[in-house]
Amino acid sequence: MISQPVVSQPVHRSGALLDHLARRMRLRAESVLAPLGLRPRHLVALTVLRGRDGITQQALSGTLEMDGTNIVGLLNELEAEDLIERRRSPEDRRRHVVVLTEAGAKRLAEAECALAAVDNEVLGATTCSCRRPEVAT
Repeated sequence: MISQPVVSQPVHRSGALLDHLARRMRLRAESVLAPLGLRPRHLVALTVLRGRDGITQQALSGTLEMDGTNIVGLLNELEAEDLIERRRSPEDRRRHVVVLTEAGAKRLAEAECALAAVDNEVLGATTCSCRRPEVAT
């Protein structure tokens, strides 16, 4: 058996640290979303719907990269909470257009405030310049 040379490795591995941060963020996000009756997949759907006059159920399915069965289940959950509304498309009555309700916009804003606190909690030790999202130019 050939032995591999030991390579001098940095003390902190960025991949492992990113994985740890992602896990902490996910767990904390789930814990603050639960009292609002939301799960991460709900938050993503509501975020996609914000600022739109509506999107077809099929287009939303494509945007979220979810199959038809799963998108129907997701929308049923959101509709049961009055966070979204499905309407027949005026152009094609066979299609549904999904719109964010006023209650949905309010719940989304509450969730974003709660998640901002999670960001501060989990990422509090990082410097502000490290936390600023990069903008592509």
